[in-house]
Amino acid sequence: MQQEQLVNEIARLVAEQLKGMDLYNPNDRIPIGVSARHVHLTREDVEILFGKGYQLHKKKELMGGQYAAQECVTLIGTKLRAIENVRVLGPERSRSQVEISKTDAIKLGVNAPVRLSGDLDGSAPIALAGPQGVVYLKEGCIIAKRHIHMSPADAKRFGVEDKQVVKVRFESGRGGTFEDVPIRVDDSFSLEMHIDTDEANGLGITKDMGILIK
Repeated sequence: MQQEQLVNEIARLVAEQLKGMDLYNPNDRIPIGVSARHVHLTREDVEILFGKGYQLHKKKELMGGQYAAQECVTLIGTKLRAIENVRVLGPERSRSQVEISKTDAIKLGVNAPVRLSGDLDGSAPIALAGPQGVVYLKEGCIIAKRHIHMSPADAKRFGVEDKQVVKVRFESGRGGTFEDVPIRVDDSFSLEMHIDTDEANGLGITKDMGILIK
């Protein structure tokens, strides 16, 4: 076999081996944000929990115009077990929402589904207690689905689009790959993947960078 034929045959065999494998650019790294349990509240529920006319006090600016408020509430599940000091995030929303981890759900006795933020129809019930009152949500408690925030410029650089689903690999900690990771693109977003505390602890993730796999 001539040298050129040999090179072509090797290239063909390598290409066959690579079919179906996860290929990625080692420079396609995504910063990670670990989200702890938190709640979003409507104006009505803010007033029930904290008093008539009460306004949330901004503690820390977050992505997309959101902020961590100084205020916290207590979550009460169906087993009447409670988790205290759960941070409220502002600004106020049209529907109140509680985001917890699977570990939290087990402790509270809440059958919370894994959902993206805002997807609340048919989600789990839960009660919230504040200094001035208690709110019972017939639905609104979810386990936040991992996802990636990107600006349009980020999406263009990575060659992805809004709602596209990708994988993200981690090489530090215990190592591993998260599958089924949707991308959310908006002008107000900066590049960051959001996972919860259970996911971070499972792979030993602290302030790591994930590798995007298309």
